[in-house]
Amino acid sequence: MNKQQLAAKIWQSANKMRSKIEANEYKDYILGFIFYKFLCDKLEKFVIAQGLEQADFAAELTENGELVGFIQENLGYFISYDHLFSTWLAQGSDFNIAQVRDAMSAFSRHIAKNYKAVFDGIFKTLESGLSKLGDTAASQTSAVKDLFHLIKDIPMDGKQGYDVLGFIYEYLISMFAANAGKKAGEFYTPHEVSLLMSEIIADHLKDRDEISIYDPTSGSGSLLINIGHSVAKHLKSPDDIKYYAQELKENTYNLTRMNLIMRGISHDKIFVRNADTLEDDWPLEGTPLYLDAVVSNPPYSQPWNPTDKESDPRYKRFGLAPQTKADFAFLLHDLYHLKPSGIMTIVLPHGVLFRGGEEEKIRKNLIEYNHIDAIIGLPANIFFGTGIPTIIIVLRQERERDDVLMIDASKHFIKQGKNNHLRASDIKRIVDCVTARREIPKFSRVVPKSEIQANGYNLNIPRYVDSADAPEQWDIYASIHGGIPRAELAQFSPYWQAFAGLQESLFTDNGTPYVSPVSGSLKTEIQAHPSVAAYLAQYAQTFADLPQILENTLIAPMATLNISQTQQTLAETIRQKLAATPLIDFYTAYQKLDDLWRADNAGIAADLEMIQTEGASAIKQIDPVMVLKKDPKTKKEAEIQDGWQGRILPFELVQREMLADDLGSLKTLENRLAEIASEQQSLIESLTEEDQDSDAVNEDGSGFISAEIPKALQAALVSDGITPAKKADFDAQLKKHSFEADSLAAKLKQAYLLQSEEKALKAKHKTAAAALTQATIAAIQNLSDSEALDLLRKKWFAPLIAAMHELPQQALADFCQQLAALCTKYADTYAGLHQQSRQSAAELAQMMNGLTGDEYDLAGIAGWQAILGGGQ
Repeated sequence: MNKQQLAAKIWQSANKMRSKIEANEYKDYILGFIFYKFLCDKLEKFVIAQGLEQADFAAELTENGELVGFIQENLGYFISYDHLFSTWLAQGSDFNIAQVRDAMSAFSRHIAKNYKAVFDGIFKTLESGLSKLGDTAASQTSAVKDLFHLIKDIPMDGKQGYDVLGFIYEYLISMFAANAGKKAGEFYTPHEVSLLMSEIIADHLKDRDEISIYDPTSGSGSLLINIGHSVAKHLKSPDDIKYYAQELKENTYNLTRMNLIMRGISHDKIFVRNADTLEDDWPLEGTPLYLDAVVSNPPYSQPWNPTDKESDPRYKRFGLAPQTKADFAFLLHDLYHLKPSGIMTIVLPHGVLFRGGEEEKIRKNLIEYNHIDAIIGLPANIFFGTGIPTIIIVLRQERERDDVLMIDASKHFIKQGKNNHLRASDIKRIVDCVTARREIPKFSRVVPKSEIQANGYNLNIPRYVDSADAPEQWDIYASIHGGIPRAELAQFSPYWQAFAGLQESLFTDNGTPYVSPVSGSLKTEIQAHPSVAAYLAQYAQTFADLPQILENTLIAPMATLNISQTQQTLAETIRQKLAATPLIDFYTAYQKLDDLWRADNAGIAADLEMIQTEGASAIKQIDPVMVLKKDPKTKKEAEIQDGWQGRILPFELVQREMLADDLGSLKTLENRLAEIASEQQSLIESLTEEDQDSDAVNEDGSGFISAEIPKALQAALVSDGITPAKKADFDAQLKKHSFEADSLAAKLKQAYLLQSEEKALKAKHKTAAAALTQATIAAIQNLSDSEALDLLRKKWFAPLIAAMHELPQQALADFCQQLAALCTKYADTYAGLHQQSRQSAAELAQMMNGLTGDEYDLAGIAGWQAILGGGQ
């Protein structure tokens, strides 16, 4: 089930529940039951792996059975057969809500002692809140069964390319923003922001053998999980990461634990507390907790209680945040828990950069003590539930340098729906700037401490990075007399340097600061220039070995390669190639790579994951296409099969490469059907008002009534002296007979013949499409190993190679467009326009000589001619 299908099912279920519970509570029930099913599935897989047959579950999985202790020792919990999710589903109408209550109680009793910290109280919502699902046991049972119907198909094996619980949480928060996210302050950290923070931290920690990470406002736990995933790419084992989290709200604290467990993190690496971060700090047996990385997205500008906290070691060195805004209280809490070599990232409202009072004092101390490493301005409207402008601050306990990297990423995003989103290339650009402290005009700048001091410790990004577009300038001389200012041509200096002699070929030098464009098409001249041809040839040569690089990087080691690291390896290969090639933006190339790498359920990453999980045989597998449709009997949405698809190889690719003739025949039928539709539309548009009175035409003239056409045509034939007796005779006579051109009968004849042809072609198309599908299935299943790999190369290599070769063409197209716009800008001079205006006025005045009227009219005309300046 992909994200879109999952979202549709969740929304349908949520709408049904809205009359029973508050929208913002719904997520706690669905997520709780998802986690319970996960634990049940995990237990069943475990005991089957130990040799227990499914038929023996009822007898062996009992609370008094011999397996209880063994299962607890290995999984940390025990669930009896009667309480398994699969048992409840099998019971159908015999299931009732009391079984859930019994199961929750039993689960609490059967938690292993050394697993108490991760499991104790984790199902509190389900234990105590089931009564909210209905007024009676029957209505509660019905509501839970509806949830079961939704949950049974949700993927939860940890193999998805996305965080399932985090996605559901984010989706529900976004859909119920008015009830949940906005009021409760639960601003879920969008995946791309989480990924950005993760990559910054991962780069800093990549040489460590073991690390600890901490989120003091963990929410769903998604941010913490993403940090762990990014850091794990650089470690020998994911088990070398310890996860620390603290969360104030009990239901969200439980969600953090669920999420960490569902991602396969060992219980002895999970340390989660349900407490108020600012009021109840986290000592570990009297010793403060210091960690390698701290990440957080705390609630923005919420009130807190600074009373009696002057001596709190978290704040005494820097100052206390104002009572009305706890933003810096959270930041200082995070900073306190960093190891000397640690790093932290925190999301805050941008007001912390420039607000005065106590916050100004804290900013000053953070700068003077040299803790702020970078400040990243994010695009507006990037978080669900709030449009507050936000920033990410990167801090360290110890730094060798005292400057601050300022990044204005506010204009780098894509708009999707109501929110803005960071693209993969936007994230890459920011991470590269932070890790290499790279300066990019209008984007990033390393600011010395002295400049910040001179600005009174105001850290507002526009003070240091001017990302505004330059205002358009107009040259006075060129506007009056024409010509292209050399000064404005200078903006294309990278192109003039890359294309030797091109500027001289495009413009005539008259020895002044202005040049004239040569006659003819700029685009044609540019494309035909030898330096441009040489540039394109050199670019092609640079990427000539890309197929072999992809072969060595993707195909040869595909069973064992690290998927995330491989993408970055390819990205760096592309970066190196582009370093010697001017004009091409690496981040544009990176976005094209990422688009192909992460395409929903069909990208290179998903394919590699499947091959590594199932083996190369997955390339030759097909799967049913499942869609959601409403069952006409039950009136419920259900998944039904709607065709077939290759597990990895798209049908279209296989058909194009192996069944080209059959595919071509099918396309010919489709093209003719499209032509018929166009011809029918032309007929409809040709109907007169009189034609539309016919019984064979819809009252509004929007089409022909098929059933009435034969009757009308029969009458038309009879009126012309032809009386066919049988349908076969009717069709034959109709084809031979010619009605008067443009008559209704002629139009009806054409409509009838088109409808007959369309009906026959649709039947033929259906048969041909079914035959092609079966042939495609057979072709995929009977592929040799070499054929399978060849098709995989065509799926992976060809689009990426094509995307890389499109880059210089796009750069040239952009250059042509911008240069043409500059030439057009000064094509019509003010002097020329003035002359045209005078000429037009004179012509108009002359034309007025032919006007007649009384003496007053003629006097008025004369005055008008005088104003126009001519006519006598």
